[in-house]
Amino acid sequence: AFRPAELEGFGMTRPPNTVGGDFYDILPLRDGRVLLALGDVAGKGSPAALLMALLLAMMRTLVDEGLQGAELAKRLNAQIVKHAPGSRFITLFLATLNPATGEMRYVNAGQNPPLLRRAAGSYERLREGGMALGMFSEAAYKEGCTTMNPGDVIVMYSDGITEAEDGQGQPFDE
Repeated sequence: AFRPAELEGFGMTRPPNTVGGDFYDILPLRDGRVLLALGDVAGKGSPAALLMALLLAMMRTLVDEGLQGAELAKRLNAQIVKHAPGSRFITLFLATLNPATGEMRYVNAGQNPPLLRRAAGSYERLREGGMALGMFSEAAYKEGCTTMNPGDVIVMYSDGITEAEDGQGQPFDE
């Protein structure tokens, strides 16, 4: 079983401009679980960064109210539909990890599927969820569930990685 001291997290963003719309959050919850979030606001620069800041504020407020998983994604979607211009949408991966048991419940709303690397070397893609936030007000979301074991690693990334190019100008892709 996991113990909280055994969890390690690392995150990094490098926007192509001074600001961008990619974001991540690692949020300890009152009950000992940890919320992991990674997303990408369509577009670049200040408009994307402002919508990203709005989403993070709404997410933290709804999490404080006890929402999680599919219900959290549904409520965030409704707010983004209401407050964002029609051309804007947000891809988002949300997961709630229980360090005591390793149980991880997640929703993937149109985000690149994170890779769960098992200690033995195999990979699983975390796809369960629904469409990106902000596209349709009545979008439905489905929760996936998996168990992380000691030595497993979850790799979450945005299209900033897959669309970046190597020295020969070829996209890294997945």
